[in-house]
Amino acid sequence: MGKTTAIVLAAGSGKRMNSDTKKQYLLIKGKPLLYYSLMAFERSAIIDEIVLVTSVDDIKYVKEEIVEKYHINKVSMITEGGKERYNSVYNGICALKDCEYVFIHDGARPFINEEILIRAMDKLIKCGSAVVGMPVKDTIKIVDDEAVVKDTPNRRSVWQVQTPQCFKFDIVKKAYDNLIACENSGELIKSEIQVTDDAMVVETFLNNIEEKFNVHLVEGSYENIKITTPEDLIIAEAFLK
Repeated sequence: MGKTTAIVLAAGSGKRMNSDTKKQYLLIKGKPLLYYSLMAFERSAIIDEIVLVTSVDDIKYVKEEIVEKYHINKVSMITEGGKERYNSVYNGICALKDCEYVFIHDGARPFINEEILIRAMDKLIKCGSAVVGMPVKDTIKIVDDEAVVKDTPNRRSVWQVQTPQCFKFDIVKKAYDNLIACENSGELIKSEIQVTDDAMVVETFLNNIEEKFNVHLVEGSYENIKITTPEDLIIAEAFLK
């Protein structure tokens, strides 16, 4: 069986954090935010290797101050990110060799744990996909451009999607190949599709197969938050306590 690889994304600028330091390098309990997700994969019995995607200007810093400093030995490659998140993911996918399963994770989600990874892997082996998420707690409203309510979906059918988002390699590679081809031809701009996560890429761009491929969700954790704003740092420190 081929490897199971975690692609960890850390190429964003984190503008909403309002900090001179990129959010993935901000300290939580004395360690960089990025450390926590990398260490979760380092310690996992499921993950064989880690491909880290970061800004080209940060590769040396990440290698020396995080990967080497904290002995994250499963990192086999640090590659540069792209203009958009999906470009960064594609760079990570193209760096993979002899890989069977791919876990794509935002480095700004520090609270991934082994229990979540086990649930995801079980679903991935059975179904070919496993996108981590949780049922929403709040009532959701669908509105128009004027913020007028048009629909209230049943809360039982609405999930808040998290990462990692996990797929068989050949599935996610084909979907991303199609996405990038669409981008290069200009069709992505014409279609006005806003690509926001990996599941959407598979849902939208996986073509040329006899049967429709279904994306399956698996429960993560309400603590598996993404650090985006200063308030999230306070929550993260509370979780670590």
